[in-house]
Amino acid sequence: MEILQQLGELVLGSLPTIALFLLIVAAYTLLVHRPLHRVLEQRRELTTGAVDRAHAAISTAELKTEEYEGRLRSARQGVSLAREHRMQQWNLEREQALSAAREMAQMKVKTAKLELEQGAHEARQQIEQTVDQLASQVLAAVLPQQENAGAR
Repeated sequence: MEILQQLGELVLGSLPTIALFLLIVAAYTLLVHRPLHRVLEQRRELTTGAVDRAHAAISTAELKTEEYEGRLRSARQGVSLAREHRMQQWNLEREQALSAAREMAQMKVKTAKLELEQGAHEARQQIEQTVDQLASQVLAAVLPQQENAGAR
């Protein structure tokens, strides 16, 4: 029983220490632990939020990059089609110019042939007209000499 009495005295003597310990634990919880836990939670949320925002920004950037690449591809295709259309148009214009030049050259050749044939025809007519005159002049020139040679 004496042990119980000593134990009771020890418990009564330790009550202020127990109360002080509980008060310190409560003060630590209220003043340090909860604010520290709140700050750490906010920091975790901010960090996680920043990582999430970074992932969202990366996704947005990738989408914009794909959009820009698509626009760039379509612009390149447009330029390529325009260039091809322009080349076809130039080829058509060149063919038309060549065709016109060929036709003009053929017309000039035909005109030159006609002029040449006409000139040749006129020359033949002049030759035929002058042949009679030359023949009579040759005869006149040759015959008097033959008459003079026979008279001698």
